[in-house]
Amino acid sequence: MRKFGVFSGFLGAGKTTTMMALTQYCSAHFAPAAMISNDLGAGVLLADHKQAQLGGCRASQITDECICFCRDVLTERLNACFESGCELVVSDIPGFGVGAQEHVYHGLEEDRPGEFELAPFTVLIEPQMLALLREGRAGETGFILDAQLREADLIVLSKCELLSEAERASSIGWLAERYPWTEQIAVSARSGEGLDALCRALREKRASLRHPEIDYDADGLQNAMGSLSEYYLQYRAVVCCDSFDGGVYLLALAEEIRDAVGRAGREIPHLKLLAWGPEGDWGKADLLGTERAIEVPHRFTRPCTDLGVLLNASAACPDGELERLIGEAVKTVSDRYRLELTIFKKDHFGLGE
Repeated sequence: MRKFGVFSGFLGAGKTTTMMALTQYCSAHFAPAAMISNDLGAGVLLADHKQAQLGGCRASQITDECICFCRDVLTERLNACFESGCELVVSDIPGFGVGAQEHVYHGLEEDRPGEFELAPFTVLIEPQMLALLREGRAGETGFILDAQLREADLIVLSKCELLSEAERASSIGWLAERYPWTEQIAVSARSGEGLDALCRALREKRASLRHPEIDYDADGLQNAMGSLSEYYLQYRAVVCCDSFDGGVYLLALAEEIRDAVGRAGREIPHLKLLAWGPEGDWGKADLLGTERAIEVPHRFTRPCTDLGVLLNASAACPDGELERLIGEAVKTVSDRYRLELTIFKKDHFGLGE
């Protein structure tokens, strides 16, 4: 089996954590599986890829290009995974992912017919964004969410542990009625619920290869794309004396960035902070909006003296302003902990540029 599947979904939908949980579950119960992290930063080490490695997953990454437009690179990564013994490979997609059904799946079928077996095109949506979509309160984001879901063969309601049984049934029912051609699965990467059903669907079923009716030039899509900027930062932080709590540092940094962006009247729909020590201990902090609490999916277990740090952010903020706000936040919090920083890589750009 040489099965390949794309995971699409809005910022913060849980694509990385779900892919990690899926590949680990599949490798343990069926056959080896791998994941590819994809983002637009030029030559950066992606937080998602590093997290997958720290979590023990078979992982690869594609940077500087979207898998929609780098078919040769994607094919090279896929073949490397399959030649290493994997039977299932999944990849996420950067930005909003709208158009991936057409560009990735149909592109592979046209250029490399029969080389890969395509799994159902999978779109993730998390409970809070689904609630905004159902209530008509998602603004321009609603166009993006709806366009993503229209492309889906399989819809994954992620982070389902946050919902009661009644809320989950209502959400799945609404998705089934609104997108009747899709299958829906509720999944919790944290508890493992739904992973078996998701694994079986990807392994046993095939992509529909539909041509969804979506106006890719619509104002809603273009306005949303034009308002977003991306920021990537990789650095080393060394404490000048004694040790410090890496988890507290990450949380303080996430709070400082959230508050700075909020005070500027901007929005940060997704911030990923990942840090690790030389002994393999690691921690992560996620932010899914200036009005939402910071999530800490993984914590350090002991004090640190030396950290590698990756910061990936997507914000509705002009590129130059975002660079300044994050740069000031990193300096403020690092100075507070008396850390000496060595910057390895920084990249930032507006998605509408």
